[in-house]
Amino acid sequence: MDEIEYVWSVLGGDAALTARVARAARPEVLEARLPVRALASACVGACALAAAELAARRAAPGGVPAVRVDDGAVAAAFTSERHLRIGGREPVSFAPLSRLWRTADGWVRTHANYPHHRARLLAALGLARDTEDARAVDAVGSLLAGLPARSVEETVYAAGGAAVALRTPEEWAASEQGRAVAGRPLVERGVLDASPARTFAPVPPSAGALLPAAGLRVLDLTRVIAGPVATRTLALLGADVLRVDPPGLPEVPDQHVDTGFGKRSATLDLTCDQAAFEELLGAADVVVTGYRPGSLDRFGLSPRALAARRPGLVVARLSAWGAYGPWAGRRGFDSLVQVGTGIAALEGTADRPGALPAQALDHGTGYLLAAGVLRALTEQSRHGGSRYVEVALARTAAWLSAGPAPDGASGAGRPHGVGGSAGSASADTGGTRGTGGTGGPSTMGTGSGAHRVCAAGDAGGPGDAGEAGGPGASPWLRERESPLGRLRYALPPVRFEGGPTDWERAPGPWGADAARWV
Repeated sequence: MDEIEYVWSVLGGDAALTARVARAARPEVLEARLPVRALASACVGACALAAAELAARRAAPGGVPAVRVDDGAVAAAFTSERHLRIGGREPVSFAPLSRLWRTADGWVRTHANYPHHRARLLAALGLARDTEDARAVDAVGSLLAGLPARSVEETVYAAGGAAVALRTPEEWAASEQGRAVAGRPLVERGVLDASPARTFAPVPPSAGALLPAAGLRVLDLTRVIAGPVATRTLALLGADVLRVDPPGLPEVPDQHVDTGFGKRSATLDLTCDQAAFEELLGAADVVVTGYRPGSLDRFGLSPRALAARRPGLVVARLSAWGAYGPWAGRRGFDSLVQVGTGIAALEGTADRPGALPAQALDHGTGYLLAAGVLRALTEQSRHGGSRYVEVALARTAAWLSAGPAPDGASGAGRPHGVGGSAGSASADTGGTRGTGGTGGPSTMGTGSGAHRVCAAGDAGGPGDAGEAGGPGASPWLRERESPLGRLRYALPPVRFEGGPTDWERAPGPWGADAARWV
């Protein structure tokens, strides 16, 4: 079983449909010791196939449209935040205190892109919250050098911050959370009630691009990258996506631009605007949440509570560490999950932890979540029932580390510790990036599945060498005007015959839209 077939089976899809997928392989992109390129293409390919399946259900009498996955487009999309330009300006991906630090006994990774996480990190270490960045970096570095990594992890977490100590794959696998994550499916799916089958309004095939999610309303309660990537994909496919954030918790501005294509953005205080939220819920088809498990339950936003008030809903949930185990309630981000699950050790050297060539856990999990929503909508049209879909960055990390085969056999031959030859400096993570090929053989991506794989020639010129995700990204970049200035951005990698190739709407300012459906 190869990777796209594996993901499609986890999503509950008809195995015969994988024959509709063709892949343009580009071995030069997303190079790493772990099979990042194969994971990325599988997640995007399964999402595109789910979109094509739903399109056929609604408007394509000739059968499921053909799907094409181009590794170059996938690589550009998985590094979209690095390609983004806003009025010619290069965005800032990581704050000064978001980095790897040496400790007395190893390494710890902190995440402080959000002001409240920065303040909590400094407070946990006894530093003033208004300490200037350069001084803060020096002070934090001096303090952490004398402390055990796991002590830092627990102290910062207890203060409401985000920090994770470096673990080897063996240490993570032996931990209670590692065992809990490994025991769950890559994509969890289920039925919440016996609501009648969904009836879709037909989508005329002659109305331009085939939009399988046309007419559907998606309430987007996500932040950071993975959840917004999922809802950005649903917006591409025709859904009316309204992102709703708390008014006092703004998104990182450049991050909002990168993931805001196709959507509207509003703010709503659930502590005092519950009636406004219930009005939105009453007309929604899909709700996507990306906050820590349990943190929204007090507002009645658990899957069962939502479905009880809006039968026929699809509820999709994303978390960092999973909604189970002792770390279920912990804050997490792609960079922290890489460090905690052993990926940073696998991609590093004897001297320093490493990093993947993209925030592949975020992006991959986002496409998995979108694929799960699309499959749930298709299944609803056949069998009814409110549905839920659940994914976690840590579960995607486990798949990447071990390969897609359910028995884990595809992980054989990979290193399980810090080692290998030195890689290039990774500017976005402060770690070392694996150079690929030195960490042992990988069987992920070598299957002989039904979908077609063809070699692709060099799509870029010499001037493109060294761009994020690999050489030659320019064919998958576009420019357009927006309310925020002229944007350069990565095109969506989800492609099927007759489907959309770009978003209809450019992103606007965060929170600038009304909290209502249009």
